[in-house]
Amino acid sequence: MDTTGTSSVRIGIPFVALAVALVLLAVVIGLWSRIGHRSDVVTAAVRAVVQLAGVSAVIGVVLRSWWSTIAFLVLMSLVAAGTSARRITGTLRLRSWWTWASILAGVVPVLGLILASTVLPLHPVALLPSAGILIGGAMTATSIAGRRLHEELRDRRGEYEALLSLGFLPADAVRFLGRPVAELALVPGLDQTRTVGLVTLPGAFVGVLLAGASPWQAGATQLLILLGLLVVQGAAVAVTVELIARGHLTAPSRS
Repeated sequence: MDTTGTSSVRIGIPFVALAVALVLLAVVIGLWSRIGHRSDVVTAAVRAVVQLAGVSAVIGVVLRSWWSTIAFLVLMSLVAAGTSARRITGTLRLRSWWTWASILAGVVPVLGLILASTVLPLHPVALLPSAGILIGGAMTATSIAGRRLHEELRDRRGEYEALLSLGFLPADAVRFLGRPVAELALVPGLDQTRTVGLVTLPGAFVGVLLAGASPWQAGATQLLILLGLLVVQGAAVAVTVELIARGHLTAPSRS
């Protein structure tokens, strides 16, 4: 049975009205709770519209060859690195781009293993969405680990200096204070893996299912992505901690 027409979003006036209503609702909740900034919600929504429209327009061209697909993946990873750099350091200065190392540290080897195993079809249309999910997971882990570690070092400055007086090297003192806090960046990925299928049906599962694959194939694809994310996010957090400990990725207050 062909379910293509019933399983996809219908674009029209009701779609636009619903999207606007959701943004307004998010703004109202922010105003009522006084949590966050309403301008951030609106800006994020507008950016999502523009960026998804752009991607929808070019994705067909991108997927025509391996070279264009790889170029697009590089662009995605650079945007992710820039986003994390802004979150961690507040700037896009040259040294802030060390975040790219955190993101690539897990994404490159995991993608290499997946492709080498031949489990995933060797085709751009299969690689691009999987790589995008991994890059996004690495970006989130990098941003959370970096921000939390800098906040911890700022709030516990006295303990940091006490460790130095006891003979700790600066890098060792940062690692000692920062690693437990940076581990919080792994919690979202761990919770998602623990509750998959019980609380949520993640995007990879739904996407493969709607593409016509069997539920077993969709489940296997999602499992592969989740296990890869555990590696990617673990590597991203570890490298981020090490970069901050070595002074390569510093917030303005610690420059």
